[in-house]
Amino acid sequence: MDLSNPVIQLCMTGTRAEFEKRPADALRCYQEAWDLCQTAVDTCIAAHYVARLQPSIEDELRWNQIALEAARTAGEEQTLEFLPSLYLSLGNSYEKSGNEIKAQKYYALSAALGVPHQP
Repeated sequence: MDLSNPVIQLCMTGTRAEFEKRPADALRCYQEAWDLCQTAVDTCIAAHYVARLQPSIEDELRWNQIALEAARTAGEEQTLEFLPSLYLSLGNSYEKSGNEIKAQKYYALSAALGVPHQP
C-alpha cells in the first residue's frame, strides 16, 4: 500500500479524526478522498471509509458494496491486504441489516484471510 497516495493519506487523517471523536471532520476527509479517486484501488479504499460514517445501514451497506465492486475490479493482488477489513465491514453491515446468511459469508471470507470476526 502506497502511504504517499493522497487518498490513503486522507483516510488516515479521517481515521485519526474518528478516534478523536470528530466524526464530521472524519467524514469530510473520507469524502475528499472519494473525490480524488483515480483507480479502482483508490475507489475501494475511499468507499470503505465513507461507509463508516453513513447515517443509515442502507447507505453504509451501499458504500461497502461499492468498495467490494472496486476491489473486484482492481483484482485481489492489488487489494489483498485490505480485503479482511472490507469483508468484516460487509459482514457487519449485513448483520445490522438482518441478513445473517450474508453476514456469515463475509465473516468467513475474512477469517479465510487470517482475520476472524470478533463479535
